[in-house]
Amino acid sequence: MSEKTIHEIEFAPGRFISLETGRLAKQADGAVVARMGDTMVLATAVLAREPKENQSFFPLTVEYREKFSSAGKIPGGFIKREGRSNDKEILTSRLIDRTMRPLFAEGFLNETQIIVYVLSADTENDADVLAGVAASAALMCAGAPFEGPTAHVRVGRIDGEFIINPTLEEYAESDFNLVVAGKEDAIVMVEGEMIEVTEEEMLEAFDLAHDVIKKICQAQHALVEMKGDVEPIEFTPNVLPEDLIGKVRELVGPKMTEHLAQPYQKETFYGGIADLKDGVLNAMLGEPDPETGEGRAEETEEGYSAGDIKNAVGKVESDLMREMILSEGRRIDGRGPEDVRHIWSEVGYLPRVHGSAIFTRGETQVLASVTLGTRKDAQAVDQVFDVSDRRFFLHYNFPPFCTGEAKFLRGASRREIGHGYLAERALMHAIPEDEEFPYTIRINADVLESNGSSSMASVCSGMLAMMDAGVPIKKSVAGVAMGLITDGSRTAVLTDILGTEDHLGDMDFKVTGTRDGITACQMDIKVTGLSREVLVQALEQARRGRLHILDKMDEVLDTPRAQLSPHAPRLTQITIDSDFIGAVIGPGGKIIQAIQKETNTVIEIEERDNQGFVTIAATNKDDAQAAVQMIKGIVTVPEEGEEYEGTVKGVQSFGAIIEIMPGREGLLHVSEIDHGYVENVEDYIQVGDKVKVKLIEVRDDGKLRLSRKVFLPKPENGQDDDREYRSRSRERDSGDRDNRSRGGGRGGRSRNSGGGGGGGNRRSGGGRSRR
Repeated sequence: MSEKTIHEIEFAPGRFISLETGRLAKQADGAVVARMGDTMVLATAVLAREPKENQSFFPLTVEYREKFSSAGKIPGGFIKREGRSNDKEILTSRLIDRTMRPLFAEGFLNETQIIVYVLSADTENDADVLAGVAASAALMCAGAPFEGPTAHVRVGRIDGEFIINPTLEEYAESDFNLVVAGKEDAIVMVEGEMIEVTEEEMLEAFDLAHDVIKKICQAQHALVEMKGDVEPIEFTPNVLPEDLIGKVRELVGPKMTEHLAQPYQKETFYGGIADLKDGVLNAMLGEPDPETGEGRAEETEEGYSAGDIKNAVGKVESDLMREMILSEGRRIDGRGPEDVRHIWSEVGYLPRVHGSAIFTRGETQVLASVTLGTRKDAQAVDQVFDVSDRRFFLHYNFPPFCTGEAKFLRGASRREIGHGYLAERALMHAIPEDEEFPYTIRINADVLESNGSSSMASVCSGMLAMMDAGVPIKKSVAGVAMGLITDGSRTAVLTDILGTEDHLGDMDFKVTGTRDGITACQMDIKVTGLSREVLVQALEQARRGRLHILDKMDEVLDTPRAQLSPHAPRLTQITIDSDFIGAVIGPGGKIIQAIQKETNTVIEIEERDNQGFVTIAATNKDDAQAAVQMIKGIVTVPEEGEEYEGTVKGVQSFGAIIEIMPGREGLLHVSEIDHGYVENVEDYIQVGDKVKVKLIEVRDDGKLRLSRKVFLPKPENGQDDDREYRSRSRERDSGDRDNRSRGGGRGGRSRNSGGGGGGGNRRSGGGRSRR
């Protein structure tokens, strides 16, 4: 048996995480099995010993996969095996990637891959934060050049009490779902959703999470020490030489400073940067032939390539921009640290969709459209830890033209899935409850221009589009992206960052919320950690920026429209006793299909909490009300003594079958049709006739007995008072006899006269012919 090392940590009273290495996947550089409850994950880390030739970036890949076998399930579909990553797996991979990437040593460009498999899944503990812990421990066991360890924890809150790593049942009741990752000395990554919490409550959650993070990081140190044979991976950092940066700074520094001070427009800004790079290349490598483009040297005498020189120009640009912000408080577009770019919005731009809005902030623009559907349009979820259908979802699209590029259009990228999910979480708790607004809601957010904060613009445009669609949202939500510039001693927090500030800065901290609190957040950093003081400043500055944006949105539309779009389906919802669900559906769906066909509606039934929720989708109010009345007729319990207008469904010698409600039939016995003797039922009623009847008996077996004669006056002196009806009957019978005396009529069936023709009110033979 392989030697194994196991270390266990109690991260909360009665809650444990165990870390094991040395038993599984020993050919990987690092492999750790982490366990919490009966949920277990295997994380492996493999690092190349040399970078690829001409490698210019850090090729880190993270793959998190949930195996259905871990929960004793078989995947759905025809193939019956796991396929491409689902959204949950992609989002968890991003959580790990965004935590680990900034902590690798500068200049380490060796290919690195982290794979995490869920091996066992219980019904209490999700595996996403456990995967983050296992991934960090695997890197530590591999000897990676990584400023870890790190740990991920989830913070929940129930009845005002914070919970670390809540169970799935506790999570369903929590108003916090915050994932925090960090090192022993700082928080590194944050992402989550919450229900209008204050900045102070957020900080309290950060502090609690960091206390537990420290314990789990110490456990990883203990595991590595117990393992005992970890050798650090040696590598040669690929960094720009200081003398190259110095030469480039001498050549381009003054021109770059002048360029950064010019009035800002994205196209001219980046065009000017490209011109400056070409100027430095000409100075250091020679000018190319204007006709052939040849003649420029491949590298300088010191061995610096064109790529090295361009990177050095980028470093000079970054240094000068950061210094301008730190020393002067001025950003490249002339704004101060707290200024928000110009905002304009428009709603109702698209005439045929159910709701639409354009939100433009500076050079970032998003067009959002809202589609309202029925419960059948909800997104089915088939995952290891979640099988709940989603009735609200936001899809974020980032086409190449929004940045002026030409690229192939592929499926949704990981970035698009992550940004869309953040915007979805920001708006999720503003959606009305299903009982109040039983629609499935899809927001399509198309980024048409991008220069920073496109995900937050998607939040704002999505909210305005829902209000334009008439969705009765609880409160308006807006979002803003915060940035950070720091040199260790000086710090500047920036509101509403540009793309350049995101690229050259140290933090991207997105915060969304209402006027009363935060609804979602996401933080990515490039420095090794953030202090609590910087977080306090960033959250307060984000609150002021959010309120400003909400004011601008209110100028366009401050309340949801009173009416839905004429192109949106009208949904009506009623509740019925769950015992009647089968009666409404009918055998093989016969009843519900008949109601849908007759009323031109779409009807859905869902059972929850021992009640049936019936949702009726119609294009107009009359159709919806007709369907409602038919369903109420089915679920109404007939009571003796009630009067009904029924339809004759069948006629027999012993009486007639009358439908008094959809799917509810009773017997009108021959003795209850008239006060007198009824020999032939069809002389009184025929199939399709509308008949007023009274329910006179509900038998123990549920059968119904009806009466018609209670509405007829009782006969006087033994005579039947239903004179008008009987007179018409006698006239018809007289005509039949005349026809028979002339040789019989056509088309009917002949009557047997019985040899004498009868007398009085008695009619001989069988039933009369029907015309």
